Amino acid sequence: VTEQLAAGKKDLLAKRPVHSYIAYFQAFTNTYAPVSYLEKIFTEAIQDPDVRALSIATRPDCLGSDVLELLERLDRIKPVWVELGLQTVHEETARFIRRGYSLDVFDRAVADLRRLGITVIVHVILFLPGETEDRMLETIDYLNSRDIQGIKLQLLHVLEGTDLAGIYRDHPFHTPDMEEYIRVLGRCIARLRPDIAVHRLTGDGPKDLLIAPLWTGAKRTVLNRLNQYLKENDLWQGKEYYG
Repeated sequence: VTEQLAAGKKDLLAKRPVHSYIAYFQAFTNTYAPVSYLEKIFTEAIQDPDVRALSIATRPDCLGSDVLELLERLDRIKPVWVELGLQTVHEETARFIRRGYSLDVFDRAVADLRRLGITVIVHVILFLPGETEDRMLETIDYLNSRDIQGIKLQLLHVLEGTDLAGIYRDHPFHTPDMEEYIRVLGRCIARLRPDIAVHRLTGDGPKDLLIAPLWTGAKRTVLNRLNQYLKENDLWQGKEYYG
């Protein structure tokens, strides 16, 4: 962990003068391991004097009482953020993407984390197969009603070597062009509760694996266009929030 942090710092310092960091355990399920091992790697990360917070991505169904106790202890040392991969509130879509847990499991995880005072960030995927604009907004509305502190909005990527790629080739489903994504993203932002911190607005899949949408590789272009769209349409976070 120490070596990974050092390498990450070196990369960032080559781009800009940064001296404070978030230790982000991103890939896979970062609480699916023995608690003794989790305590070792998480403690190693937060002991770095330049690390200001610990961010852990995981599944709501991988937060047992022993893991929660560990997170509570760590949160007393430095702030702990837990990122839950919800993706959608619609159970039919959740079954299609094999999320593997029901909405009530997510709700229990949020309640357990908030009872301990731990910051909750939720990961949402836009334009999942079969999801209309209204359905995506229903996910935002649902999260507005929950005790969450942050959100990550991510466009669906179809990647080579996945089951989704096979489905896309055999039965092509709709993927948005940039303008459609910007428009729907703008509506999501306007609908979002004003106090929820937005941690991500887009992403770029591995270029050698990306099948669709190909335009997502130009992340800076997407963000610039979003800023322009929000200004043109007089939109801001919370403008259309009705809590």
